[in-house]
Amino acid sequence: MKKLLKEQFISSFKSIMPITLIVLIISVLFSNNDLIRLIPAFLIGSLLLTVGMTLFNIGADISMIEIGNRIGNHLTKKMNVLFILLMSLIIGFIITIAEPDLRVLASQVSSISSDVLICAVGLGVGMFLLFATMRMLFQHNFSLVLAIFCALAFILALFAPKEFVPLAFDSGGVTTGPLSVPFIIALGAGLTVSRNDKNKKDDTFGMISFCSIGPIIVVLILSIIFNAKSSYTPYNIPNYTDLLMVFKSFIENLPKYFLEVFMSLFPILLFFSAYNIIFLNLPKKELKRIFIGLLITYVGLSIFLTGVNVGFMPMGYTVGKILSKYVWFLIPLSMIIGYFIVTSEPAIGVLTDQIEEITNGNIKKHILNISLAIAISLATGLSILRIIFDISIWWFLFPGYLFALIMSLFVPKIFTAIAFDSGGVASGTMTATFLLPFAVGVAESLNKNVLTNAFGLIALVATIPLITIQIVGIIYKIKTSRVIDYTDTKYNEEIINY
Repeated sequence: MKKLLKEQFISSFKSIMPITLIVLIISVLFSNNDLIRLIPAFLIGSLLLTVGMTLFNIGADISMIEIGNRIGNHLTKKMNVLFILLMSLIIGFIITIAEPDLRVLASQVSSISSDVLICAVGLGVGMFLLFATMRMLFQHNFSLVLAIFCALAFILALFAPKEFVPLAFDSGGVTTGPLSVPFIIALGAGLTVSRNDKNKKDDTFGMISFCSIGPIIVVLILSIIFNAKSSYTPYNIPNYTDLLMVFKSFIENLPKYFLEVFMSLFPILLFFSAYNIIFLNLPKKELKRIFIGLLITYVGLSIFLTGVNVGFMPMGYTVGKILSKYVWFLIPLSMIIGYFIVTSEPAIGVLTDQIEEITNGNIKKHILNISLAIAISLATGLSILRIIFDISIWWFLFPGYLFALIMSLFVPKIFTAIAFDSGGVASGTMTATFLLPFAVGVAESLNKNVLTNAFGLIALVATIPLITIQIVGIIYKIKTSRVIDYTDTKYNEEIINY
């Protein structure tokens, strides 16, 4: 355990360090008092992120992934389609209302009750997890089914209030966060484990993409029904005067996030406990291990959220506001930040680890990480470009999805499913708490409409990986075919010569 803890801590430290160094360099170069005042809180936040990510990764591996695998395996063995679909609906709802980031989304919408929005999004994810399960069980074409739902989302967006569209598409990324991702991936793996057909590995992934498109559709429908106008709450940047105030801020906020994560995890704990008593009847030793894992996940995620919300969010907003004076410097700088921030997303590590394990190492984790880093770098740069020139989100989202769906016709199925899953995972906690405040700071300083220009960044971060990961799939396909052709030719020639 000590060895695992040390390895995870070093890995988490390496993930957080690049973005920490970039922000520190910016603070020193520009010597702005507002930035300098936030440095102590930012450094403490970086430490909390490292510790929190370490514990979360260990805990999620022991608990969330194990729970998902156990339930998925059991559902497959039941071979009762109605029961499987009902459980998918319930699971989708429970894990969505458990996502802490969903409350951030709900707070942005003043015209719709937070409880109504949270429940509606939870129902949307539950319904679309049900659709994803049906597709997996009946082996319908992934790209075709997803294309239908994407088309529905864009048609609804035509009738939704203009200010609401970016936020609605952002919701697709926010709802697939650090709690739901490991659970959904493991559930998909569990559902396919008993299948003996050749396509079962292709169908292991893709469930997250359905859970990402579901909230977009539901939120757009809500905005049309309520004729809602999106709004946002301006960021309250603390004015630290000494180190004591910084520590006091973290101490005051820590219980808040411990309570928030407890309220998020409690429905999952209740559901698993009931499911185990009725169906699984796991040995006490295994139960103890899972509950310890849940406790570690709870502590890790609470510490992580405290670090990002208290230490990173104010810094992201302030950096964006100050650097907006240097407009053309903003684009390359934002791309650098975007490139390195992907490694700080806790859910991405879970996804890439699972992909490498399920594909027996054929799809390497580091290749996926580089592809995602490039994607988020491009997405962040395009987001800042969009703010500067006041470009509608439609000019990026519609062509992006269309191109990604066309590419899916030529890419190995597993890469398409991974690409659409990666889009939902990439737009996670760090994107919402650092990149989005960064974009809001830029938009405010340039006197742009925050609702239509800054919001939509999360949606772009979820869109670009659909293309970059599939490009990796095309390269993989070409290289594989060349190796096979070369080997076969050489082999035949050797037989003839012999």
